[in-house]
Amino acid sequence: MISATTVAIAYHSGHGHTAVLAEAVGGGATEAGATAVPVPVDTVTPEQWQTLDAADAIVFGAPTYLGTASAAFHVFAESTSGRWAKRAWTGKVAAGFTISGSMSGDKLHTLQYFSIFAAQHGMHWVNLDLLPGWSASTASVHDLNRLGITLGAGAQTDTDRGPEAVSGADARTAFHLGARVARVAAALNATPALSAAAH
Repeated sequence: MISATTVAIAYHSGHGHTAVLAEAVGGGATEAGATAVPVPVDTVTPEQWQTLDAADAIVFGAPTYLGTASAAFHVFAESTSGRWAKRAWTGKVAAGFTISGSMSGDKLHTLQYFSIFAAQHGMHWVNLDLLPGWSASTASVHDLNRLGITLGAGAQTDTDRGPEAVSGADARTAFHLGARVARVAAALNATPALSAAAH
């Protein structure tokens, strides 16, 4: 019997905007049949470390500050070095999301950082698998993937507005990512040879 899939969302939220996206990722994972567990990395507890170690998938999230993930996320990432050395996360599914005040805001670099971090741990990176939205005269700012990013989920909110202003389209894009991650992780779990190789 295949155990339920667990998706952990390891994120840092400087002003609450990233937390909105983390909740959306969790909602998508839950709708796809997984158990979603948020893990704020700036206050991670020993129990939450155990959750990360046991999870089938970990979705990384942070705001993009000065062209990369926030300092708090970097501290968390560096604190995983013992797990890296022991290959504790090898075979887990990984993905990422980020937000900034600008439409581009060098968000792609943050997602690349997440994907390399995941690769260092031997994890399987899952992309967004959405065509670019808002890219034609007939398109809309309300389209999924309105920023046209494929490596992960990207979002934009004006710097003078609070978390309540996070775009519904961006939240739905994060929801899509969470569901996709859950489905991929469940598929790996359902394939005994792959699951055994992953763990």
